[in-house]
Order: sequence, then structure tokens, then C-alpha cells
Amino acid sequence: MATGKRQDGRRANELRPVKVTPGFVRSADGSCLFEIGRTRVICTASFVAGVPKWREGSALGWVTAEYGMLPASTPTRKPRPALKSDSRATEIQRLIGRVLRNVVRFEKLGANTVYLDCDVLEADGGTRTAAINGAYVALAGAIRRSETSGRCARGALARRVAAVSVGIVDRRAVLDMDYAEDSAAEVDMNVAMIGGGRFVEIQGSSEGEAFTFEQLDRMLRLARSGIRKVMWYQQQAVSRSKP
Repeated sequence: MATGKRQDGRRANELRPVKVTPGFVRSADGSCLFEIGRTRVICTASFVAGVPKWREGSALGWVTAEYGMLPASTPTRKPRPALKSDSRATEIQRLIGRVLRNVVRFEKLGANTVYLDCDVLEADGGTRTAAINGAYVALAGAIRRSETSGRCARGALARRVAAVSVGIVDRRAVLDMDYAEDSAAEVDMNVAMIGGGRFVEIQGSSEGEAFTFEQLDRMLRLARSGIRKVMWYQQQAVSRSKP
């Protein structure tokens, strides 16, 4: 796969088909079904009065996240983590929370907490970046609704954020890997950026041969291009959501 199209027919810089459905869960303050290829994630945002004990008295809000994969989200049933903690899920939900906190003005949010719940319906690579992308749309919907109802001040959402996966597969930098590519990747990286092109998070590691500065540069350029496209889909979804 050193030249030409990838196994699924995409070019190196091409995302899988993206579909964003805002308001997917009617009982949530904000929600979204985010689909990229065959990866599908439901994200909800719940606006709750009060903040963690360590933040009380600060007049600042908080945003936190939880992440999980439903049992049938993978070809082999994934047990629910009722009796055993899932370290991967814990790491991913911390990532989601860190990234989304970058786009909130906590003084505008007031003494309220937004809980972001991301549940993977179907996994075919890129679940953590899909969760970030869907969580942003859910968060935007919840904040818009809360601003309208007076539960928080206007302007609580400061900026946009999105994420994509990139990697090196067969010595070639590619955007948005599916599971087959991810499994064969020499380098696997997840990148999150806010509007304006500034980085929020970069997670990257070699799965085999170490990568060069030039390869890193190519992956980051692909990520920036892909994130701009994802932000377009997000903005279309946010504009369709009802306050």
C-alpha cells in the first residue's frame, strides 16, 4: 500500500463517511450520534447543578466524561466492567474530559457540572476520537439549552474542538484508520485540535519501527486537514440542534 488507494478505496488524506445526528437522545440536555465509517458512538451531555467538592466555592463549573463500549460493539462480546475496572476506558474518558474542558469558560458555566457520557455502539477503529467529536456536539447542545433557560451565562462555550486518528501503515502516513489499518499500523496517533489550528492533545506511539520527524510532520498535517473537515460536520449538526 505504498502508493495508490487504501484497502477500502480511500486516499491517504480521506476520512471515512461521516454522519452526525444531533438530539439523538431526547431526554438528554444535549446528545449526538456520531458515525464515522462503521464506528458509531452515542454521546450525551447532562447539565447538573453543583460541582465536585474540591471546586465548591470557586463559582466555576466543571466538565467530566465517562466512556464505555457496549457488549456487542465488537465482533467478540465485550463484558460489562461491573466487577473489573476497565483501564482502557478510564484512560479514554480522562482524555475526553481533558479535551472538552479546553472549550468551556467555567466562570460562565457557573457552579454546574456537565457530564459527558460516550457509549460505543459499534467499533471499527477511532472510537476515542469519535467520542470526542460527538461529545463536543452534545456539549454544545446542552450549553445552548442551558443558556436559553438561564441555568448558565451566555458564552460558556468558548471554541470548537475535534479529533482524528492518523498513523503510518506500510510506511505511508494515512488519516482516520479503521480497525484493519489500526491493527497493522507501524505508528498509531490521535490528535485533537481547537479552532484556529492549535493542539489540545497528541497521543502517538510506535508499534514497531520508530518514526521520523518527517513522518510526524506528515501525520500532523493530515490530522489538521481531517479535523477541519470534522469541524464542518460538527458545525452543521450544532446549527440543526434545537435550543
